[in-house]
Amino acid sequence: VQLVESGGGLVQAGGSLRLSCAASGLSFSTYIMAWLRQAPGKERESVAAVDWSGSSIYYADFAKGRFTISRDNVKNTVYLQMNSLKPEDTAVYYCAASRVRMPTPPTVNYWGQGTQVTVSS
Repeated sequence: VQLVESGGGLVQAGGSLRLSCAASGLSFSTYIMAWLRQAPGKERESVAAVDWSGSSIYYADFAKGRFTISRDNVKNTVYLQMNSLKPEDTAVYYCAASRVRMPTPPTVNYWGQGTQVTVSS
C-alpha cells in the first residue's frame, strides 16, 4: 500500500494550499480517507475525513469553514483544500486510510509519508 502526498509548501498567512494524496495497493473506495497533522512538539491530530461515497465528511473544529476534504474514487486520490491559512496550521500533514469515521492515529490502517505545510505570519 502506498499513500503519496503532494502540494505542501510555504505560504503566507491568509493564503491557500491544496494537498493531494494518491493511493495505490488498496481497495481505495472501501476506505475512509483522512488527513491528520502534526505540529512540532505536539501530538498528531485529526483534521478531516471523508467516507467512501464522499457524502459523509468530518472536520476538526479548527478546520471547519476553512478546509475542504474531497475524494475521487476513479483517480484513487483524496484532496484537502486549505484556505485562510494561519501560522498555527504549520505542521506535517499526513494522508491516512482507515475503517473509522474520524480516525485518530491508533485507528489508522495506512499512512502516507507526510508533506510539510508552513504558514508564515
